[in-house]
Amino acid sequence: MKIAYLSNIYPVTSATFIRREIRALEKLGVNISRFAIRKWTDQLVDPADIEEQTNTQYLLTGNTKGVLRNTAKTLTENPKAFWRALKLVAKLIGNAKGQLVHHAAYLGEACCLYQACRAQGIDHLHAHYSTNTAAVAMLSHALGGPSYSFTVHGPDELDAPVHNSTALKIEHAAFVVAITDFCKSQLVRYSNFDNWDKIKVMRCGIATEEFTPSDHSFENNYQLVCVARMSGLKGQMLLPDAIAPIVDKHPEVKIVIVGDGEMRPKLESKIKTLGLEQHFDLRGWQTNAQVSDIVGASRALILPSFAEGLPIVFMESFARARPVMATYIAGIPELIDETCGWVTPAGSVERLTQTLDDLLSTSPEQLKAMGEEGRRRVEAMHDVNGLAANLKQAFEQQVQR
Repeated sequence: MKIAYLSNIYPVTSATFIRREIRALEKLGVNISRFAIRKWTDQLVDPADIEEQTNTQYLLTGNTKGVLRNTAKTLTENPKAFWRALKLVAKLIGNAKGQLVHHAAYLGEACCLYQACRAQGIDHLHAHYSTNTAAVAMLSHALGGPSYSFTVHGPDELDAPVHNSTALKIEHAAFVVAITDFCKSQLVRYSNFDNWDKIKVMRCGIATEEFTPSDHSFENNYQLVCVARMSGLKGQMLLPDAIAPIVDKHPEVKIVIVGDGEMRPKLESKIKTLGLEQHFDLRGWQTNAQVSDIVGASRALILPSFAEGLPIVFMESFARARPVMATYIAGIPELIDETCGWVTPAGSVERLTQTLDDLLSTSPEQLKAMGEEGRRRVEAMHDVNGLAANLKQAFEQQVQR
């Protein structure tokens, strides 16, 4: 059985879960080829990501002539299949109310993917995200390529299901993976009833055996860590306003922010305006090992997001036996409650301040118990080896049809 994985940009620092998923499948003996539409232009910091980049075939980056050549070849070899794919492109354009150039590019990328899959004898293709990757997978299938499936994470891809042609992509897919029950509910909401059975909940995971519970003391530990891309939806901009009213009560609090992005200059300005420089430490992107060390040395992981799927970093924090503070959105309450963390309303600075105060006032004994419960939950619900076994079974069932 030969499986291909398709991503938009791969590898990328904020999506290590795809790499872990692929490697867990390979440990089970699954032969996997890696495809991506584009190469990440920023610097990769983790050695495993750097290695993955050398093993990935890119459909668009540095391959403009290849796109044109493979499109012409596919049209010449099978004009009937090409016409079938063109009709799907027309539907994609109609649902998106335009974007002709984008969808023409998807067809060219699909021709490259189709030819590569045929040359490599790929039996099934799995894409991550329901956006352009699922569109390219669907068009490749229409051209005569392998069956396909895709994983839906959210939040952005669930915002405009009609524009995204979500129902069309589900209709033509062999099956669809939703990472949470909430995610599945949204896919059910926007797909045809006849296709509901295709949607399966398979929770993203981590290799729990690679994470040991931290033995760093909670006593006199007032370091909080936020690990996320610095963007509007992650909510880091609320942290200075939320922590300012309680720094006198908790003078030793320090928030370490791991990640980078377009909001960094504004966040730095806000911190400076409020005179909170001694309470914040912005470290940029770090390797996986560095992130794990920072999380393990912290009192808790915090992430005041406005929109999410279910962040992998929550699972990593629990695996290190560190509690988590998050917002009451999407699939987050399926993992976090008061026994292992704090869940606060999204967007409310006042409630965030109250929640941070509660977190910083919680006893070391209670924090330890919460971290241990988090570890138990992630072992039971989010081990990547279990996810890989479920995916392998789904791939085998599809290939054997």
